[in-house]
Amino acid sequence: MSYAIIRNVKYKRDNLKGIYRHNERKNYNYSNKNIDKEKTYLNYSLKQPMYSYEKEFDRLRKEYDLKGQIKTVSNIACEYIITSDKDFFDKIGEEETKRYFKTAYKFVSEYKNLSEKYIMSAQVHMDEESPHMHLVFLPVVHTTDKKGNNIDKLACSEFWREKDSYRQLQNAFYEYMVSHNFELERGLPKQETNRKHIDLAEYKELTNFENTKKLVESITYDIPEETDIKDLKKFMFNKNEKILNDVIKPKEEIIKELAIENKSLKKELSKQSKIVNEATKYQKERDSIIADNRALHNKVDNLENEYKKKSSTLEWEYENKYNKLEKENNRLYKIIDRFYTAIEKFIEWICNKFNFGESKELIRNFEKETNTFIDPVKQITKEEREKEWDREL
Repeated sequence: MSYAIIRNVKYKRDNLKGIYRHNERKNYNYSNKNIDKEKTYLNYSLKQPMYSYEKEFDRLRKEYDLKGQIKTVSNIACEYIITSDKDFFDKIGEEETKRYFKTAYKFVSEYKNLSEKYIMSAQVHMDEESPHMHLVFLPVVHTTDKKGNNIDKLACSEFWREKDSYRQLQNAFYEYMVSHNFELERGLPKQETNRKHIDLAEYKELTNFENTKKLVESITYDIPEETDIKDLKKFMFNKNEKILNDVIKPKEEIIKELAIENKSLKKELSKQSKIVNEATKYQKERDSIIADNRALHNKVDNLENEYKKKSSTLEWEYENKYNKLEKENNRLYKIIDRFYTAIEKFIEWICNKFNFGESKELIRNFEKETNTFIDPVKQITKEEREKEWDREL
């Protein structure tokens, strides 16, 4: 499994100009032969400095009123180099690689309560062997002055005060990245490996997998196919037949057999090397397919969540409309019932007022003469039937 890699480098003011030109790709030529200029357009920034690192340092120090004494020999800035190996980034794909560096950027802004405002620059380089991020920040500690007032102080030595500061950094970075669903391992600490802290140039050599592979493949096995015994015979002063037959010739035969065996082993090694290369190729293709499938699964999950949200919203809207219609229907039923009651009372009142006889007789006469039913349900049924008859004719 791949490792979560984060390296810290401290810089004095005199160093800032050089790292600015390298990180921001301001040079025309680079001593680092691993930089592929045709891929430089793939580089991107998570935070772009307003000015050069020196001017940016001065701006931030003034804007945030940073305390602390700065001398010529003082370390005033730090740089995290964040990466993993090339196989890891090939496996997770482009989108997850971007998420890896964005997550690492967030880790830096939160680690030791630094705050994002003290990050001067964060540049992701895609034009070298392995994708990596150069993140330059001011080592600011949040403390109090002699009067007890809260202050922000530029102090590299205090920022890295603990003896195991780098061990804490490595542990925190590993745990943070794993908690954000990146499958990584924590590298073994130097106390267990007895390994000295490597510098940046050595680090690039160690992670330069492709060049290392080419170097290994260029090694040839210069084992002689036969040995020339004549040269050996020139140094023999006593041409003893017994030594020639009992010592030299048997050795010559053994060497010939070893040479033949070594040729066979070299041929087999070449065959195995081809098999390993093919296996590596198919493994990369498999990892790429798995990464694509993972991305598709994420899209499906997002669509499903979006559908559930919309479905829930529509369900609520329809239920709300249904409740409103139900209330309106109940109100209409009450109006109709009151209308029936009022009509009946009105007809009875008319009959009593003007001596028209019984109300039922008055209703029958009205319906007969006007061809209209008092009951609205009967009247609507009658009108619908008449419309059907008109369509049939």
